Amino acid sequence: MRRGYTHAKRNGLIIITGFYGMRHAETVTFGGSGLDRAAAIRTDNDRLNAAKVHPDAQTIILWRGKVLIRQVSPAHVIKLPMDHPVLTGFETKLIFLGVEENSPKFAHDISAWEPESLDLELLGSFLDPTEQRHPAFSSSEVFVELRRVMTWLTPRDAELAATAKAVFGWHESHKFCSKCGDKNIVTHAGWQSTCPSCKAHHFPRTDPVVIMLITHCNSVLVGRSPGWPEGMFSLLAGFVEPGETLEAAVRREVLEEVGVVVGAVEYLASQPWPFPASLMFGCKGRAISHEIITDPTEIEDAMWITREEMITVVSGQHSKIQPARKGAIAHFLIQNWLSDTLN
Repeated sequence: MRRGYTHAKRNGLIIITGFYGMRHAETVTFGGSGLDRAAAIRTDNDRLNAAKVHPDAQTIILWRGKVLIRQVSPAHVIKLPMDHPVLTGFETKLIFLGVEENSPKFAHDISAWEPESLDLELLGSFLDPTEQRHPAFSSSEVFVELRRVMTWLTPRDAELAATAKAVFGWHESHKFCSKCGDKNIVTHAGWQSTCPSCKAHHFPRTDPVVIMLITHCNSVLVGRSPGWPEGMFSLLAGFVEPGETLEAAVRREVLEEVGVVVGAVEYLASQPWPFPASLMFGCKGRAISHEIITDPTEIEDAMWITREEMITVVSGQHSKIQPARKGAIAHFLIQNWLSDTLN
């Protein structure tokens, strides 16, 4: 048994039921659910087939990266039986997500379904507000952009949806073998792709990103990228490069984007961010210079915001700046900075 997990034994199976000693930092959206991913089942065809026909098995449904939810309060991700009619009639893709209370959990992708009408201009936009309803479901059961509803969901539903979205997205962008170019075959219950020609194995990719709460005296550094919605500012962020530590990435990104020199850096929290496939490493850093010189190709505007002014921002009362999106790690870090609960 993995140290730190609470568990129960049912029908001869050890079921993970939670995690004790969890840090406050792990309560960020998409984290902290403690799902038992039961990875050993992925490579055991007998156990996988048994899980598929288990009487309590359920699946969540995604369509072009959107998750099917029921909007009636409390909103939640819809979990269907494995023989639901919506899964028949056209090609679907499947991922084994794990086990919850002796119930195997799967995800199906039904992107082959074509809705009667689509707003192609808004579909896939930064915060896509459109909703799609399959005729098999009620008017309150719709496919929605996960970023828009992530704070509506329980930690478990959020983890299931984020995991499925990230893995399905990886398969969509990695259909062909990077060694020989042949078309890959999905294996290991969705957690691997195998090339039938050169036998190369490919695994879902996660890109490390640092997002940093940079402070100077009583102020925090925020910026906005070109093309963001009006009034949207956030903490600076950037991809970690090969051969680079998190601390070095924080210092490099801040210097490149706004010309500020950062000294001490500490890790705070992480967040899976399946848009499309990142792991956000939240860090705090202390600036040892104050002047801002923005790189216009990276940052449209940047500024120092005092603690008192940030309280106005997060309350939605600021005349220029909109609060960071709830559910995003930037919002989590700023809120905890204001309440002195970062550690």
